[in-house]
Amino acid sequence: MSIVQNKKAFHDYFIEEKFEAGLMLNGWEVKAIRAGRAQLKEAYVVIRKGEIFLIGAHISPLATASTHVHPDATRTRKLLLHAEEISKLIGKVERAGYTLVPINLHFTRSRIKLDIALAKGKKEHDKRDATKTRESDREIQRALRSHNRHA
Repeated sequence: MSIVQNKKAFHDYFIEEKFEAGLMLNGWEVKAIRAGRAQLKEAYVVIRKGEIFLIGAHISPLATASTHVHPDATRTRKLLLHAEEISKLIGKVERAGYTLVPINLHFTRSRIKLDIALAKGKKEHDKRDATKTRESDREIQRALRSHNRHA
């Protein structure tokens, strides 16, 4: 079940391959995510010393959070993947010029997971082409719907 999606990633990048990663979260973060207070719009994924981190994801703390915890809404969170997946990602990012992009925060068997993707950046003309094809597909669907109603 999806919690939050990063729609901007599909606009800015060609998505090549997806991976599901676990997140190291604090208790207040889990509660806030379950309440739907997470955002991936400005988030990105980096590799540091053979580990993968999510940076810039915003999780708004609940007002009822504990008094002794001082929540940091945009702290760096470590992503959990298998060692072979991490080495594959490191190789692709360093050699092939891919970027790691967070796509979707979701529940898998009551655990919070993050889909990350190997992606290549789109140029401005690619974005315009994608917009044109999306609009033409909408026009075709509209025409088909109106044609089916009158038939």
